[in-house]
Parts: sequence; structure tokens; C-alpha cells
Amino acid sequence: MEAFIEGLQIVLQPANIFWIILGGFLGTIVGMLPGLGPATAVAVLIPVTFGMDPTSALILMGAIYYGAMYGGSRSSILLNTPGDGSAIAATFDGYPMAQQGRAGEAMAISAVASFIGGVLAAVGFIFLAEPLANFALKFGPSEYFLLMLLTLSAIVSLSIGKMVKGFIAMCLGLLISTIGIDAQTGVHRFTMDIPHLSEGIEFLIVIIGVYAVGEVFYNFLTIDKVNKKDKKKMGRIWFTKQDWKRSKWPILRNAPLGFIVGVLPGAGGSIASMMSYSAEKQLSKRPEEFGKGAVEGLAAPESSNNAASVGAMIPLLTMGIPGSGTTAVMLGALIMLGIRPGPMLFENDPGMVWAFINSMFIGNIALIIINILLVGLLVKVLDTPAKVLYPIIIMLAFIGTYTLGYSTIDFFMLLLFGVIGLFMKIMDFPIAPLVLAIIVGGDMEQNFRMAMTSSNGSLDIFFNSPISITLVIVTVLSLFYPLLMKLFKKKQADKGSISA
Repeated sequence: MEAFIEGLQIVLQPANIFWIILGGFLGTIVGMLPGLGPATAVAVLIPVTFGMDPTSALILMGAIYYGAMYGGSRSSILLNTPGDGSAIAATFDGYPMAQQGRAGEAMAISAVASFIGGVLAAVGFIFLAEPLANFALKFGPSEYFLLMLLTLSAIVSLSIGKMVKGFIAMCLGLLISTIGIDAQTGVHRFTMDIPHLSEGIEFLIVIIGVYAVGEVFYNFLTIDKVNKKDKKKMGRIWFTKQDWKRSKWPILRNAPLGFIVGVLPGAGGSIASMMSYSAEKQLSKRPEEFGKGAVEGLAAPESSNNAASVGAMIPLLTMGIPGSGTTAVMLGALIMLGIRPGPMLFENDPGMVWAFINSMFIGNIALIIINILLVGLLVKVLDTPAKVLYPIIIMLAFIGTYTLGYSTIDFFMLLLFGVIGLFMKIMDFPIAPLVLAIIVGGDMEQNFRMAMTSSNGSLDIFFNSPISITLVIVTVLSLFYPLLMKLFKKKQADKGSISA
């Protein structure tokens, strides 16, 4: 209790309140820009932390991180352009809501869902940090492989009516993820003698290409229709009681799921948000509305990915193991500041740890105020004429892509994936399985190979622990559950017609 009070006193100092608000605001803005995710924001601001008090530096970096989780959904909702991988799920129903004149409602419910997810995760951090850190240590290569397989199977199973197309998109994504130098053998794979491809294709280029550039290409084909729609897009800037009624339980259900997934090193907000979206669609009484502007389809992943960003701090602070790309950057910054994350941090400097935990609560309060105040301003983006808006999107896409590797080759890849995104939209292929497969493909392959090596090629390793068996069962259920539910509803409808 003394450590909690000490931490609260530290975080309530005016300087630290300032860093929380500044970090949250910068994180929100950076999160909205395609390609510039929280890891980039933290990395760019590392020089600012030199000479700062270590506690203030940690608070600033944390505020940037979860601020970017708030901001990532803004461009997803308004422009169908995810700022980062964890914001992909916000495009599924957020962008359709904007097209229906509900952009303000979408951004408001997104901010509230992120706030609740962040606060619940911060509470979970206080009580569950140690047991969850120990649970994460039980995940070996086989468990991580099965977790990623579950995520892919769940996202493919969402493509009801076009599961074959979803499976094809997933396979294409896995093929793309193999491009580059094999981490285990050092062999160049599918690089076509282009040195730049030896490091593989950055998944953010794929995200920006298929979503932002692909969407612009597609809308150029129907620009007259788009111009007519733009006049009706403003809408209200707050959600209705009905929206809240539909969203509150998905928000509360998926915050713990995102928090637990965030604790697993390497899982991250992308997997958390996709799993939440899939789970919510399968639990929903109106699954046919998902992908067409269902408010719970936006609220669930937004709650989950913000909770995941808090969960990722647990392995960082308790074990010194980064739980995501952003916490990996934070780990390097903390070491340069003389902080050694790990079990002894809680004993040697409890004031710092509890100040950081308390900053999460204050930061989420500041962020929901910032994001709600920005709703009215951001919605006006939709009033921008298409002939002005689309070139701006393309410009941001190219800037975001160039900052990833400072290579002009990335521009050609961006255009290539823009064409692929256009083709997939015209042919009605789901894009999410492609993108998610590219995000997890590399880690999935390496974990599979490590698992097979440690078991001398025996598949028994995927069935030799309770965690593995549970993941296998849930994976199978996630594939067949939508089909079984469809058959069940069809039988119920047939019975109803016969009795009538």
C-alpha cells in the first residue's frame, strides 16, 4: 500500500502529468498516420528522454504506446487505412459505419471502448502481473505456433460464404511472409536477387498498400458515386443508447482476452484484436451485420487491442522480455537510461513501477478526453472532396512507407500491393487473412521448425501439454463453429416453416 501511495504521489507531480498528456496526444496523432505506429513514435522520441528522470521517461513512453492504440482506429474508420497492424480490425465495421454517416458515433464508441479496455487492463496489471508472467513462461515454440494457427483459422472462419477465398488469401500471405533470408539456414528465399528483399517485406507496406492505396484505386473507378455519398457523411458525434447497449458486453468480454494475449511475448495487438473480432462475431445474435457497420464489431477489437498494450508491459517489467515491437524499443531505451527491467525492479524501485501503473489510469482518462474532443474535428475529414482527399491519402501512404526503410524499392512494392488490394476488392476476396498471415507468418514458421527440431520431427509435441491440447481443440472449433451454427439456424428455420 505504501508503494502504491508513493507511486501516486510521483505521478501526480505537474511534470509527470504534462508528460502523460503530451505522450498521449503525440501517440494519438502518430497512430493516425499510416506506417508510423507506436514503435516508430517511441523510437523517434528516445533522444528526448536522455537526461530525463527515468520514471518520467517510462511514463512518457507508456503514454505514447497506448495513445497510438487510440489513434490507430481514427484513420481506419475515416479512410479505411489502419495506422498499425492492431488497427486492422477497426476497418471491418468502422469504415462501413463512416460510409453510412456514422463516423462520429464510430470514433466515440472506439474511444470509450479503448478507455474501458485500458482501465480494466491496468486493474488486471495490479493483481495479475506475477501469475500471468509465470503463465507466459509456459509457452514454448509449439504453443506459440498453435496460438498463431488459431488466430489464422479464426479470421478465415469469419469469411462465411467465401471461406475458400479467405483460405486462398491466407495462403498468399504465408507465401509472402517466406520472402527474405531464412533465419535458421541463412538461405535467400524468393528475393529475385534484389538485396532489399533479403530482409523480407515489411508488413506495414502490405497494410498501407492493400487498404489505403487499394481503396483509393477502387474509389477512382467509382469517383462520381463517392462524391455523391460524401455530402451525407457527417452524422452525429456521439453514439446512441442502442449502440451502447450493443457494445457494453463485447467491450467487457474482450478486454480480458486482449490483456491475456498482450502478456504473451510476440503476440501483440494484431492477434488480440483479430481474435476478439472473431469471437464476438461467433457469439453475436446478428453475425450477418458484421462487416456492414455492426457497432460491436468495432467496440470489441478496440477494447482488446488497448488492453493488449497494457498486457505487453507485464513481461517487459517483470521479466525484462518485450511483449511487442514497441516494448522492445522501450526495453532498449530503459537500459540506456540505466533501468534494468526484471523481477528485482519491483523490489529495488517500487515507486517507479507503481508510478507507471498509476499513470495508466490517468493516461486513459486524458486520452478519452482528447479523443472525444477531436471527434468533431476529425469527422470533417469526410467533407473533403474526393479529388483532394485521395491524393492526400496517397501522399501519406508514400511518406509512411518511405520512413520504414528509406528505400524507393518500397514505393514499387506499395503500388504492387495497392493493385493486389484493388483486385481483391473487385473479386470480393477478404483482405484480413492475407495481412494477418504476413504479420504472423515468419514467427509461425520459426516456432514450428523449433518445435519439430526439439521433438526430433514428432508431431506429438503439439499434444503434450494442456495448453497445446486446448489450443488445438479451440482451433478446430473455430473452423467448424460458423458452419455448425449456419446448419443449426437452417434447421430451425425449416422447422418454423413446417409448423407454420
